[in-house]
Amino acid sequence: MTKTYTTHAGKIVEFDVVIDDILQNLSTENIEPNNKALLSLVNDYEDGEWRRRKFLNFIWDNIKETALSQTEKEAYIGNERTILEKSVKNLRLLEGEESGGEIGEILLYGIMKKYYSALPVVPKIFYKQNRQDFAKGADSVHITLNYDKTFSLWLGEAKFYNSIDDSRLNSIVDSVHNMFINDKLRKELNIVTSMRDLDLFIDDENVLYNVKQKLSDGVSLDEIKQYLHVPILILHECNITKNNTDVYEEYKKKIKEEHIKKAETFMKKQDKKFEDIYNYQEIKFHLILFPVPEKSILVDKFYKRAIFERDED
Repeated sequence: MTKTYTTHAGKIVEFDVVIDDILQNLSTENIEPNNKALLSLVNDYEDGEWRRRKFLNFIWDNIKETALSQTEKEAYIGNERTILEKSVKNLRLLEGEESGGEIGEILLYGIMKKYYSALPVVPKIFYKQNRQDFAKGADSVHITLNYDKTFSLWLGEAKFYNSIDDSRLNSIVDSVHNMFINDKLRKELNIVTSMRDLDLFIDDENVLYNVKQKLSDGVSLDEIKQYLHVPILILHECNITKNNTDVYEEYKKKIKEEHIKKAETFMKKQDKKFEDIYNYQEIKFHLILFPVPEKSILVDKFYKRAIFERDED
């Protein structure tokens, strides 16, 4: 399998790529089937401090990708303040263990746009809020268009946790597995084909027709799995990141070692859980790991601004 597996643009200016490879190329263990990739991203430091403002700016800069429909974004081009206000009003501001979940979802949408050149055909925060669907199903829905006028469908999962211990990894594996219950998977496809955003994003009528035909009710889910990608973002609190005093390059080496180990553990759990999924080997999985020093501080900063923006008259 070649590097075209990840179909990415290859760069996120804001963050550094520590790993972008097939897991089988990174691991000393026998990782089969060969349908798994690992993308490890890190934020940098300034004056010995993790650049929290830069990270949060990325979230605010990309909130519209998942919180507004394409029609709304186009209607308010040039009115960035209005776009921000309308985006914030669609946030759910989750509490308890799920707090900060929106940050993970927005980060995934930003990564999908900037790194994988993906089209956000279903803005999930917008969709959930406007249909009171806290829903179940994918946290992100994207399409990438290939040079040969074919396409790939991306159904993503995003989590923001204060650790990535075994219990957290088990929870994420279960959540991803739930996406593949046939009724839920079919529901996601119906959402894609019913959203007007698809027509706005794809100019080529032949490509648009092909996408809609491939995702229509009459097509077997077995066929869809052949061009299905599943990005799994785990935004996580990390002691290495929190306590870092090393030169930046040394820090990245430590993160690389840690993320490869976590990816091996995660994918072993996923392989076992997905034994009941037909054509599992056809689906391409992209584990995306992003470490932060402290979850609570980021959530608090984000929520305070979100509440201010939402409640301001």
